[in-house]
Amino acid sequence: MARQLARAQVIEHAWSFTALGRIFDMAGRIKAGSYQVGDAKTHYGLLRKMTQGVVSLDKVTIVEGWTFAQMRAALDAHPGLRHDGQGMDGRQLMAALGAENGAFEGRFYPDTYYFDRGSSDLDIYRRAHALMNQKLETAWASRSPDLPLGTPDEALTLASIVEKETGTPDERPLIASVFVNRLRLGMRLQTDPTVIYGLGEDYDGNLRKDDLLRDTRYNTYTRAGLPPGPIALPGGAALEAAMHPEASEMLYFVAKGGGRHHFSDNLDAHNRAVNRYQRGG
Repeated sequence: MARQLARAQVIEHAWSFTALGRIFDMAGRIKAGSYQVGDAKTHYGLLRKMTQGVVSLDKVTIVEGWTFAQMRAALDAHPGLRHDGQGMDGRQLMAALGAENGAFEGRFYPDTYYFDRGSSDLDIYRRAHALMNQKLETAWASRSPDLPLGTPDEALTLASIVEKETGTPDERPLIASVFVNRLRLGMRLQTDPTVIYGLGEDYDGNLRKDDLLRDTRYNTYTRAGLPPGPIALPGGAALEAAMHPEASEMLYFVAKGGGRHHFSDNLDAHNRAVNRYQRGG
């Protein structure tokens, strides 16, 4: 290690650093890690930092609303990680994590994760997966009564839709109530983000009427109920909204600009809102 530090011109002579470590009985107590050495002004200060494990942590942020593919791309591109999971497909990666359920979309909690430089990407996947399981279990245990959701997985799916439909925190419980009300009435959810997810690489950034009519497993215009699984990584606020939707009779919403929506409880009112906010009527 002393020779490596000398080659990097962090220290001048490897032998003096080694001798100092042996004199103060520090040589056998150095901890592996990534260190910021600029504030260690002396050999002794650097040795103290390395024996105390004062490592310099790197970080990666997993963003709310990302798909699993976007999360993988971010981890694959991170220079501070060892890419042990790169090249695995989703099922293989989940098996490497020891996950009993091989499903991977939506199963990782979006957050900022700190790690020692050179850590395995599998460690980040494992931590994010465990945290999502914990958050989902806690939210499901405290859910509102009489939700039309049979399992935590269904709640995770609904939360992912809420996450993709709005980035405005205070709207999430009302967005969730629209979908919960529709599920109770047997109405189709008719939510664009599920259609986009189902199109996969065929989606070119523009959602057309033909796309809404193109049947996929995730098209909630052509199929009733929830899609077969999550469509993104929901954050804590979306999970909370799915488990505790606002009490309302709203069945429709339309974007009105500024990231906000107009809500309606009947089709006539919704059509008027669409005419006003989308068509300039």
